[in-house]
Amino acid sequence: MTESATRDAAGRRSQWPAVRKIARGDLLEALAAGLRDFRQAPFYGLMFGAFYVLGGWLLIFLLIAFDLPFLVYPMAAGFALVAPFVATGLYAVSYCLEGREPLSWSAVHRLVWQAARRDLGWMALITGFSFFLWMDIAALLFFGFLGLEALSAEFSLLEILATPTGLLFLVIGNTAGAVIALAVFSFSVTSFPMLFERDCDFVTAMVTSVRVVLANRAVMVVWCALIAGLVGMSLLSGLVGLFVVLPVLGHASWHLYRRAVVPPGEVD
Repeated sequence: MTESATRDAAGRRSQWPAVRKIARGDLLEALAAGLRDFRQAPFYGLMFGAFYVLGGWLLIFLLIAFDLPFLVYPMAAGFALVAPFVATGLYAVSYCLEGREPLSWSAVHRLVWQAARRDLGWMALITGFSFFLWMDIAALLFFGFLGLEALSAEFSLLEILATPTGLLFLVIGNTAGAVIALAVFSFSVTSFPMLFERDCDFVTAMVTSVRVVLANRAVMVVWCALIAGLVGMSLLSGLVGLFVVLPVLGHASWHLYRRAVVPPGEVD
């Protein structure tokens, strides 16, 4: 982005960080860089992946234990909303692998803690709220379409897949989920790595993330679809695939952020 693009209509310098146009090739290069970071520090990636997967298994177990199996699918799908926050540790690993600091658990912990003491915590709260909103909407749609009798032991999955009401529920439920996921993706795709690296407020980070998406609509739709596809395949594996998918996408998100948002003091 040129310097003039960082000015408002009156010719004054904008307070917002400048964003760049990116191409699909940048997505491939970010993924390649993410895979490279994972291969350079696999233990770190697997540990963060294990934390995410074990948390998912625990939530699924609790939902089944409390007779709430209808929430397992939306929980598993919506769990991806909090993944950018979990990936903060992976941003720290990539940060160290760039040579800014020697890589160690103490360095990763210190960097994440420093970011959490700034506005990263507020961003985590926003995405957490989005996750609970997602779950509430899923529950309301489930009972609205299928009624309380869907909780009975006689109710089967076939009644969702083989009835007009059940199919309509799936269409509307997945559409609502897609809208929420796209909204969260728009304001969080670069905001978490930005809040990790920079001392800025979460509103600036969210607005910058949305500006990145608006400036690169087609490319970011591809990135969103790629994330959804990889996470979806991981869900089909019983979350096992997330041991690798989460760290690779986490590292790749860091590198994509570095390409999409101009560093402080630099002008393209």
